[in-house]
Amino acid sequence: MKIVFVQTGKTKGKEIQKLEEEYYKRLGRYVSFQKVVVPDLKNTKTLREEEVKKQEALLIQKEFQPGDHIILLDENGKQYPSLKFANHLQQIMNRGVRRIVFVIGGPYGFDQTIYDAAQEKLSLSLMTFSHQIIRPIFAEQLYRAYSILNNDPYHHQ
Repeated sequence: MKIVFVQTGKTKGKEIQKLEEEYYKRLGRYVSFQKVVVPDLKNTKTLREEEVKKQEALLIQKEFQPGDHIILLDENGKQYPSLKFANHLQQIMNRGVRRIVFVIGGPYGFDQTIYDAAQEKLSLSLMTFSHQIIRPIFAEQLYRAYSILNNDPYHHQ
């Protein structure tokens, strides 16, 4: 089992990067983990929003492999309490999926082709967060889920 985290563009801000990397390091104790950074598009000021999403989609799709379970972090996705999210991940793993791929899109979200490729959408809150700040928040939740599955004392009820 491998977790792949695909994000559009580098994480900006040293504090955000540091926090994100700390949780990725912790997560690595439980599961094979890979972060993939799809490069930011250049010269997008003259492009329409839909064209930006379409070009980002072409880069994101290159990271998908047959058999991946693709989960988009999306404001319209399903929300889980931490324990149920951990159980949901366990159910996916029990099906023998080799890779769970979580994707954070760019500032405009996803092109329809990415929605079509995904098995599900996940929302971390009813609030909207920037695609930069959601990265360490999600990394922490993923670490929390694996600590729950491994009966480690990180999560308190």
